[in-house]
Amino acid sequence: MNSLFNEQRNIHVLYSYEGREHYMEKLVDFVQSGVSAGDYVIVIENQRVYPMLVQKLSTRLSEEQMKLVKWVNNFDFYFSSGSYHPPAIYNYFVKTVQKLVEEQLPFRSWAHVEWATMDGPLHIVEDLERIVDNAVHQFDFPLVCAYEGAKMPDYLREILLETHPYILVEEELVVSELYQPTIEV
Repeated sequence: MNSLFNEQRNIHVLYSYEGREHYMEKLVDFVQSGVSAGDYVIVIENQRVYPMLVQKLSTRLSEEQMKLVKWVNNFDFYFSSGSYHPPAIYNYFVKTVQKLVEEQLPFRSWAHVEWATMDGPLHIVEDLERIVDNAVHQFDFPLVCAYEGAKMPDYLREILLETHPYILVEEELVVSELYQPTIEV
């Protein structure tokens, strides 16, 4: 997976994870390979998991390499406007990467998407994922969106397969046959 990120920058990946241990392995691998490639790595993660990530990375990365890892609290990120509002989330992301884009510094991002319940207006998830898919191409960066598989109703799973061109399955990136690119007017 990670070698593909070095070859092609604009990759939007769905990662439906099962269990914290597998999740952490993938996250650590993603960050470590990004830093090794010289990329800044923006980790949109909750405040419980991020310290565990830092602890694991501290044995694998130098202090200098750790400076390439930037944490964004996922609660603040997704609810910056007081609710899950896709345009506000997009604006928060643009503000987060603005300096990197201006200085033409390579970056990649990992976004842990979570909330207490997956009930509710799931169409807003589709809206956000379509906006994000365009951003991946606009800013030319790889992005992994991680969702806990056990908390995804079938309707959400279908939306995510339609809005992500790639799916991370085990150690392999698979093309989503359901992907429907957003056509910008």
